[in-house]
Amino acid sequence: MSAAVAVGRRASGRAYLVWGVGLLAYIIAIFNRTSLGVAGPSALERFSTGAAVLSTFAVVQLVVYAAMQIPVGVLLDRFGTKRLLLAGALVMVAGQTVLAVTTAVPGAFAGRVLVGLGDAMTFISVLRLVPAWFPPQRVPVLTQVTGMVGQLGQVLSAVPLAAVLAGPGWSVAFGGAAAVGALVAVLVLVALRDSPPDAVVVRTHRTVRQVRGELASAWREPGTRLGFWCHFSSQFAGMVFALLWGFPFMTQGLGLSTVAAGSMLTVLVGGAVAAGPVLGRLTALHPLRRSNLVLGIVGVTVVVWTLVLLWPGGVPPVLLVVLVLVLSAGGPGSMVGFDLARTYNPPDRLGSATGLVNTGGFTASLLTVLAVGVVLDLLAGTSTPTLADFRWAFAVQYVGWALGLVMVVRTRRQARRDLAARGVLVLPLQQVWRTRPLWRA
Repeated sequence: MSAAVAVGRRASGRAYLVWGVGLLAYIIAIFNRTSLGVAGPSALERFSTGAAVLSTFAVVQLVVYAAMQIPVGVLLDRFGTKRLLLAGALVMVAGQTVLAVTTAVPGAFAGRVLVGLGDAMTFISVLRLVPAWFPPQRVPVLTQVTGMVGQLGQVLSAVPLAAVLAGPGWSVAFGGAAAVGALVAVLVLVALRDSPPDAVVVRTHRTVRQVRGELASAWREPGTRLGFWCHFSSQFAGMVFALLWGFPFMTQGLGLSTVAAGSMLTVLVGGAVAAGPVLGRLTALHPLRRSNLVLGIVGVTVVVWTLVLLWPGGVPPVLLVVLVLVLSAGGPGSMVGFDLARTYNPPDRLGSATGLVNTGGFTASLLTVLAVGVVLDLLAGTSTPTLADFRWAFAVQYVGWALGLVMVVRTRRQARRDLAARGVLVLPLQQVWRTRPLWRA
């Protein structure tokens, strides 16, 4: 196993090239992940199925993604970024190819399983490139930028893929997605390297028993557990909206056109891209207050969703835009969890710790996606869901928010006790702001 850490040096042009290739691989992974969201109505027709079965397509993909995070983290520590990114790209190509040709539900399930498997290998592999190629002071911001720029893949699914689905059709759309993935695999093979020649590299070889011990050690770190619950709490609302149910909510529940709904998903991505560097900067300046960002984001999300669910009649356009912008901050908020894992774990088990954290939001997302579909089927049956049906279905999110917020507060206390034992005190917020302004170091 090897882990590289960039220490005390400036980032080179090659570092940005390697990072750019990894970022492109992540963009296409997000494109593949969210492609079913805009294809929902087409999928219902192509596979002659209902909302509950459609939701299980997304759930199966998320189950595979979440279940593979820990194994992928271990494999990343063992084999490195390039091999996992290449494998992930090729597996997603296979998955989209299956979706392009199948007309049966089992084939669709198989395609989404492959997409979820390849997707699982991508994000934490790209995150591994950042501390390997860039100096430590750049890592929090570049981690946020990685996560947010990757969301441009959702724009590709919301606009070009939707247009191809409406024109040439399903097979051309998903066949084209497979072709783009193959091109990315070639770029990864040719241009990507795990670490620069002058990086500090830690090499160890572990048995299966030692790997289990490392996973247990990573989970015992209070910061890893806090990162897990931060990721759990902040990510799932935006993921549920973007991955599957936001598009039907806007088109069937609110009566928006497909173009308008796709534009709102683009706003979701734009808001995330704008929020990412801001939250990355705040994370770097106030590392002992990172969980406050998550608590604030989740709190605002709960308030805005409550307004949407209780608003009499239809949802005003301004309120819908506010909802989308608030949801867009959830992705950057979840990235705080990875920064917690990075600072509480040594480099040679960073992949395992990152994989543990990444299971949080995706576990919450898959359970909520499935719950929304079940509620819609119970209320609407085979009919088109009404706005009231969608409102009841989206109310299941409160369970995840309640659990996540309780656990963030609880694990934060444990993490702060651990810091105090190491001689690091978390000062009162008012005192921090008097000595270090919010935005300036």
